Amino acid sequence: MDFKLNLESPIPLHAQIEDYLRKLIVQDDYKNGEKLLPKEVMFSKSLWVSRNTIRQAINKLVIEGHLERKKGVGTKVVKKRISTRLDKWTSFTKEMKNQGIDVVNYMIKTSIVYPDNRVRAALSISPDKKVLKLEKIRGSKDAKFLYSVSYFHPRTEISTDDNFNIPLYDLLENEHDVVVATSKERLSAIKADDELCSLLETENGAPLLKRERLVTDLGNRPAEYNLVYYRTEFFTYDIDIKRDFDSK
Repeated sequence: MDFKLNLESPIPLHAQIEDYLRKLIVQDDYKNGEKLLPKEVMFSKSLWVSRNTIRQAINKLVIEGHLERKKGVGTKVVKKRISTRLDKWTSFTKEMKNQGIDVVNYMIKTSIVYPDNRVRAALSISPDKKVLKLEKIRGSKDAKFLYSVSYFHPRTEISTDDNFNIPLYDLLENEHDVVVATSKERLSAIKADDELCSLLETENGAPLLKRERLVTDLGNRPAEYNLVYYRTEFFTYDIDIKRDFDSK
């Protein structure tokens, strides 16, 4: 351990240790949750301070949500989750940009398909209609966050020639005069099957958040049917519920 306490500093020992830990946990091995922090006993012996001093520094980072303790395992960095909201709808790219995350497209795939019964019912189209299917795997430079599948109503005239590297709803509005207005959503928790494990590079049976979305235009006509599978270690959904004071 290269770190040494400054015994002549007016800064308390636990605060010096806390500052060291903040610098330590941003290193790649620690911030990805792959490496455990040194045990309190080792820390206290190497720095010649009490375990209570070490614990005080660690507790501060635990309370702030940077570290987590697991009994029988040790202390490690909490992987940062992306918080997205249900009361404010925007494109994934813009939402991530607002949180300082540069989106990486690991896969963008388009095809023309006959959709299944579920998709046809959602888009209100007949069995003889083909639609554009858009698949994306997206995340940051460090990890894959989600796999999404979208089906578009033929009315949108979106095609395989479009540029799907730009935000989708900007593309629909600017290139096809389709202004989306409403997103009707359903959330559920599922376990990753073999296909999703391969696509998202996660463990078999890992928990995923599944979001089913029907997007409609200003005339309340279906424009897109979308399924998204999120890795839960990276994503949470926040919901604000306001009390109705008129109800009794």
